[in-house]
Amino acid sequence: MATKPGNQVAAIGPWARGRLGRGRGPALLFGRVYEDPAVELGLIPPASRVLCIASAGDTASALARAGHDVTAVDINPVQLAYCRARLAGAPALIGSAERLLAVGRRAAALTAGPGWRPAALERRLQLGEPGWEDVLEGRRLRLLMAAALRPATLALAVVGPLRGLLPLRFDVVLRRRLVRGLRAFPSADNPWAWRLLLGRERPGLMDDVPLPDPTVVQLVQADVLDLLERTPRGGYDAIALSNVLDGPGPVFAARLRAAAIRAVVPEGPVLLRSIREPVNAEQDAAAARDRSMLWGSVEILRGTP
Repeated sequence: MATKPGNQVAAIGPWARGRLGRGRGPALLFGRVYEDPAVELGLIPPASRVLCIASAGDTASALARAGHDVTAVDINPVQLAYCRARLAGAPALIGSAERLLAVGRRAAALTAGPGWRPAALERRLQLGEPGWEDVLEGRRLRLLMAAALRPATLALAVVGPLRGLLPLRFDVVLRRRLVRGLRAFPSADNPWAWRLLLGRERPGLMDDVPLPDPTVVQLVQADVLDLLERTPRGGYDAIALSNVLDGPGPVFAARLRAAAIRAVVPEGPVLLRSIREPVNAEQDAAAARDRSMLWGSVEILRGTP
């Protein structure tokens, strides 16, 4: 999407390219949404007008099924078309993120010890055991993650501004988040634990059910900052955005926060998920409630009176 003169900062968002790695043209980045919509559902008032990121459609679908009037935005046309198909009941596909995760799981199965072989992981996930430190803090896994998640290695797979998306020493950070999440949420019925650790869906999970009317979700191809700055004051009752602040600099972040709290009704919630580390205890506590376990910060703002 072309940006207006004077609004070029919107285009620096790392997702504008629509691709994690090298190559031309947008690609499917996410076959699944790695965020827990229960966080949104516990925060947003009933029957709200909600803006969210389209991504793979999981959050938009959950919000629509709960009775909200949903607008889902994405700058990537491939991702937006995929979201539309998923809302209509199409099966999940493999995106760039899933391919990267699969590489990591294969490497762990080969090098990190018997606890990382698929059969062993599946048994542990089914049992829902709370203590995973013996598996997640093993020496071979720590060495593997340190090598795989260092900047020089990530540069081989990820290009442009997205290289700055992850926190420093993300290997340590990620293990800490996984241990916290696996202690808090029994893995037997946590679909995100199955997707992250095993790369398959939890047995019995039925979430490819189409919306009764997929058109209840309005899909918009746009840069989210540009969209928010064009939205009338109080145009939404709630806003939920993930990854938007990961990659861009402070100018983009300041403009996005200002635009969001203006575009939402007074005291309406604005939820901003980030993979980065939290800056206060409130962001950390909110991130800990997300069963997907990946997020470091969930920032909750309120619309200005």
